[in-house]
Amino acid sequence: MTEQDCIFCKIGKGEAPSTFLHRDDRCFVIRDIHPKAPIHLLVIPLRHITAVAGLAAGDELLVGHLLTVAGQAAKREGLAENGYRLVVNQGVDGGQEVAHLHVHVLGGRRLGAMG
Repeated sequence: MTEQDCIFCKIGKGEAPSTFLHRDDRCFVIRDIHPKAPIHLLVIPLRHITAVAGLAAGDELLVGHLLTVAGQAAKREGLAENGYRLVVNQGVDGGQEVAHLHVHVLGGRRLGAMG
């Protein structure tokens, strides 16, 4: 998938509709359109990175920022007290549906064991 074909890139550029819960110069947060929990957010970097394997030296600050924003979004959604799950799916076997790195924030109910 190229940046031109990527729905997350289009959303980030304002070329596809979505409601931003957060947006800054490095990432944005939206609600997942196919939620797997009562609250299911996506934290998406503006830069097109297809997977964790596509991260380069120097991307530690970006990854840290994504996790910080995920925690802030979870707190705003009222998930901080009872807990939530952060997930990064990688590749087809890992459940990644859009080839653009993103962090899922899932909560709002007790989540079952993964595996």
